[in-house]
Amino acid sequence: MLIKRIVSKNVISVSVPGNRYTALDLMKKENVSVVPVTKGDTKKVVGILTRSDLINNPDEEQIALLMSRDLITAKVDDEVSVVAKKMLDNNIRRVPVVNDDDELVGIVTSFDLVTQALAKLDINIPVEKYMLTTVPTTWDEAPLNVAFESMKFFGLKSVLALNSNCKLTGILTETDFIAESEIISERTEHSSTVGTEGDKWSWDSTSILYIEKNRLKFTDKLVKDVAVREVATANSKTKVSDCAKHMKQENIEQIPVTDVDGEILGLVRASDLMEALLEEE
Repeated sequence: MLIKRIVSKNVISVSVPGNRYTALDLMKKENVSVVPVTKGDTKKVVGILTRSDLINNPDEEQIALLMSRDLITAKVDDEVSVVAKKMLDNNIRRVPVVNDDDELVGIVTSFDLVTQALAKLDINIPVEKYMLTTVPTTWDEAPLNVAFESMKFFGLKSVLALNSNCKLTGILTETDFIAESEIISERTEHSSTVGTEGDKWSWDSTSILYIEKNRLKFTDKLVKDVAVREVATANSKTKVSDCAKHMKQENIEQIPVTDVDGEILGLVRASDLMEALLEEE
């Protein structure tokens, strides 16, 4: 299968020069987590900007300094397996599709590859081979900032919510956190006293340094107020193809894996299942 059969051509993009607020507003409005960056009024792709870039760098405002310049791209006539390997080798989930002049024509994601290609195959391998077994969890009564820090610590894009009985009650993604946050600026004052050594009659002078720093501030809601409550799950023996079909049906990029008693065993993402796509080639 060629990429041109599954590429999303109605792609949202931003351009440089530009600022984080324009990009963030666009991501929220269009409900996307990544946007290709083009140069000025042209369609030439010069970078890619993700929600993580915006969240992890609250002090930076210019898109040119936030975006990734180590650009991995694809062409419409590339094989699906070739693009899947690019994603796995570079640990990315989305690749801009360009023409011979490096002009943007679309975008393809790990979700596209899994739901449009993998879901059509009959792969009986159980998802336990590809699932993550170390995943972030949080109490569903916890504040959002606590849940966010847990997710960041694991370097993932989602966190699982548990009730007081340690049962799965929901899932939050970066998109959920962004919708409940804003960038605020805080000013701190640092002072130090300096006197003239050996001169008991000299006046001490005070030096004051003001530091302004941006940070992400969340609403006062709890995890249970924001988390997606109806969570699609799989078990460790669920077939890869069935899991891919489930992702397509529910329009989701990750599925928690549980045992028969509902205990969490892990998490499987579209990007994890791409490995099965390559093994099938």
